[in-house]
Amino acid sequence: MTALRVAIATAYRQIVGGMEQYVGSLIPRLAERGHQIGFLYERSEHPGEPTIDATGPVSQRWCAGDDVAACLRQVAAWEPDVVYVQGLLSSALEAGLAERFPAILFAHGYYGTCATGTKRHAFPGVEMCHRTFGPACLPINYARRCGGLNPLTLAGMYRREAARLALLPRFRSVLVASRHMVSEFSRHGVAPEQLHLVPLPTTSVTPDVHPPAARPSSGRVLLLGRLTKLKGGDHAIEALPVAEAALGRRLSLLVAGTGPELERWRSLAARRGVTTEFLGWVEDDQRLELFRSADLLVVPSLWPEPFGLVGIEAGCVGLPAVAYEVGGIPDWLVPGESGELAPGEPPTPAGLADAIVRALADPAHHARLRLGAWRMARRFGMEEHLAVLVPILESACRAPTA
Repeated sequence: MTALRVAIATAYRQIVGGMEQYVGSLIPRLAERGHQIGFLYERSEHPGEPTIDATGPVSQRWCAGDDVAACLRQVAAWEPDVVYVQGLLSSALEAGLAERFPAILFAHGYYGTCATGTKRHAFPGVEMCHRTFGPACLPINYARRCGGLNPLTLAGMYRREAARLALLPRFRSVLVASRHMVSEFSRHGVAPEQLHLVPLPTTSVTPDVHPPAARPSSGRVLLLGRLTKLKGGDHAIEALPVAEAALGRRLSLLVAGTGPELERWRSLAARRGVTTEFLGWVEDDQRLELFRSADLLVVPSLWPEPFGLVGIEAGCVGLPAVAYEVGGIPDWLVPGESGELAPGEPPTPAGLADAIVRALADPAHHARLRLGAWRMARRFGMEEHLAVLVPILESACRAPTA
């Protein structure tokens, strides 16, 4: 195995989401294999909060700030073998890295393929978008309420994603987490030899050593994530009374997370008579306890999730999921094995309720789903991720000079 000098580039130094958690988990594992790590970040705005580079040995750090040219010179002086880009705020910095170094991109979202990043229409009903990104997206954005309705904001978003799309061929490799994203980037011209399927690993939860043990049903359905319209919490609330009627027993909904939809969902739950507990933000140990106490994870996303790592994390302790069949979710949610899928074209509360009933109606079937979810999660560990990632990093390095 060749020891590499890997520069990892992120937008934020602090751990603000799943992407930063991934990088924070990756750094020590690469270092354990003898690789030197350089860490480039654009912003460090929250002193005292956990940072990515506190998780493991980093040989060099750079803060791009507002001086992209100086940052690029500093990175060049370190002489990285490869730069691993996670998606940045500055198009100029992305372009500079891709043009000056052997660089690979992990496209965590719809990088260069959607102006709003949501890849779905909202009017007259929710519908997943299968269009190829281009000028025709601008009028469709207004007709179908994709997002970005301020014309100046939309124009800026469009220019940014157009620049990213043009930049894609300059990366040695483009990595994505799901088959859905492979299809998306293939449609946008990324060559097969450049495009790689590299599923993300679990970072905050590891699979239990033993299969899930039998336990009584709790009747708890868990929704976990940021409380936004795209996460579909209102669909979960609408689906629960329908599922209760079909099952002939009460269910309760646990909602863990914060976000702008909190009060609207709280009001909707009260009107529908759904037993709901809004728990706010929960730390990793609390999440683990919620996974262990619930019967089902509900992932009612109203956009094509690029991957949906929360379902794999839940599976680590044998918690199966129900979700709409959109985006990368079918890569880990196999109907009848690790959970149940509801139709995603279009997503409806009735379809979600039916999936909940299929998962919970028969205790024996639910037990099989718990075991299947646990087995599924064991396929998405960091070792499995590194086995695919490291050869791609090695192949992206500069050819030796004569």
